[in-house]
Amino acid sequence: MAKLYFHYSTMNAGKSTVLLQAAHNYRERGMVPYLLTASFDDRAGHGRIASRIGIGADADTFTARDDLLAKIIDRQAEGEIVCVFVDEAQFLTEEQVWQLARVVDDLQVPVMCYGLRVDFRGKLFPGSATLLALADEMREVRTICHCGRKATMVIRQDADGNAITDGAQVQIGGNETYVSLCRKHWRETVGDL
Repeated sequence: MAKLYFHYSTMNAGKSTVLLQAAHNYRERGMVPYLLTASFDDRAGHGRIASRIGIGADADTFTARDDLLAKIIDRQAEGEIVCVFVDEAQFLTEEQVWQLARVVDDLQVPVMCYGLRVDFRGKLFPGSATLLALADEMREVRTICHCGRKATMVIRQDADGNAITDGAQVQIGGNETYVSLCRKHWRETVGDL
């Protein structure tokens, strides 16, 4: 039975690595997965999912305007797909998460979403909030804070390493921009003592 999965974590936990490994496992068994990623995140190149450890794969892209159910139906017309993998799932809209739920329910194709749960302010992303509400299964991809505790939060920092507490929810960046922390150290860093 197909399910909607949400694999979530903070930055630099290895979500893309887990996605790429799972997609590789399908391919290795002669099955075809369909990979999607946010079009505006082009750190690895447009339409490419990549991991910090050096592995990557090409993917189709989505924008907030795309109907993902229609996109997946169109892709199925080109040949069978056995699973849909969505990287950067926090950037999905609420409606797109519902569309992915319809892929699971109506097309019987499993959908595995990988993304951040919260932003640098500790607020849920709209896509993540809807996935938390609708997912059949949720799996936390764990990483650690500098203190050794589980990291559940992330700070955004400027070029000098100072925490930024205001700004747009979305800013593409990697290790130079974001640091994963436990809640205690996140609170200390943003001045919430």
